[in-house]
Amino acid sequence: MNTAISNESAAVVIVSNGPGELATWVKPILDYLIKQKSQSINLNVPNYKLILSLVPCPNATGKEFTVANDWELLDLIIPAKNFLKLLLKPSLFGSWPRNGVVVFLGGDQFWNVLLAKRLGYKSITYAEWIARWPRWNLHIAAMNEEVKNIIPKKFKKKCQVIGDLMADVKNNLSPINEINNKKWIAILPGSKKAKLSIGIPFFLEVADRIKECEDNINLMIPIAPTTELEDFIFFQSAKNPITKYYSSNIKSIKKIENSIFNYVLETCKNTKIFILQQNSNYNILSQCKLALTTVGANTAELAAINLPMIVVLPTQHLNAMNAWDGIFGIIGRIKLLNRIQTFIIKRWYLKNNKFFAWPNIKANKQIIPERVGIITPKEISDEAIYLLNEKDLLLEQKLNLLKTRGKKGAVKKLSNLILETIAN
Repeated sequence: MNTAISNESAAVVIVSNGPGELATWVKPILDYLIKQKSQSINLNVPNYKLILSLVPCPNATGKEFTVANDWELLDLIIPAKNFLKLLLKPSLFGSWPRNGVVVFLGGDQFWNVLLAKRLGYKSITYAEWIARWPRWNLHIAAMNEEVKNIIPKKFKKKCQVIGDLMADVKNNLSPINEINNKKWIAILPGSKKAKLSIGIPFFLEVADRIKECEDNINLMIPIAPTTELEDFIFFQSAKNPITKYYSSNIKSIKKIENSIFNYVLETCKNTKIFILQQNSNYNILSQCKLALTTVGANTAELAAINLPMIVVLPTQHLNAMNAWDGIFGIIGRIKLLNRIQTFIIKRWYLKNNKFFAWPNIKANKQIIPERVGIITPKEISDEAIYLLNEKDLLLEQKLNLLKTRGKKGAVKKLSNLILETIAN
């Protein structure tokens, strides 16, 4: 649903950006708010419209609007390309209620407070790691006490610890015998095209090498709604210049009749990789023993379901810096700056042992392995097999990942905070 908003007594505007945030933060909050609205539990809460404003972000894929629109839960969705228009002239998108709240659930927190000021609404920020603009928020909903502790003293009263939105996702997971009773490795080559250009040829060779050594290991690739099967064919072909550095090729991708998987990819070396194509893959992913992944927000999502992982960043392809997240991704899109940035990263950033995976950044130490440098598929396949055979190391990772997250119940607490805010 994507109609212009009408005169309602209140508006709940959610600010978000990428596919991970939409699936694990935005969707659960929307489901709860709609349930509360239909049940009319709180008669003091005014009738409210649900609006999603997507914001510019290098982590986005460009297909977030389509994903959110398919839910048919929202009264209005504003694409990221129209965010500046929204700031300049909100009336282009309809008549806005006087009462409202803008809720940060992904992207840059600055966009949230800026939009709230422009609309004259209250602002709530969900802070998973840090609250960057406490002065301009009415409420800060923190994932855990560590987030609250680093907020300046004079703003702490604005903050309440609500728990971990991702913990609620994990709380709803249930065992799947077909997965849980076998050795499964999940491969996450990325969702953005720039990451796929590296991830697909690299991880296909990793998969071949794993199966050569241990045939009893099963492999899956969970693909986001924003990724197409055609991307696998394209980035494995000669049209992708990175492909020439790796030995694997795709023989076929076939649709299969299976209660879990949608397709099976088979390489020219007869390695079978099962393709999982669902809106939410967490229940199945959580049954895996290990994940092999690129850097990015997906490392936080894997941490939330306590899935041990190896994070891979082959720096022999640093010239593809537009695959990176944050400021690196933005700068990397400018060719001249890309070359300068590559030089700086090789000379300083990597030598100073900076962390790239969210769990390590949060813990300020390496709790999951990051393989950064001129690395080969053989090195990653050997390490993956070694970890699978060392249950104590996998358990240690799980326990360390658990420590970086917050408690469950956050969806209900944040949703109630939103409703209380528009009621007062």
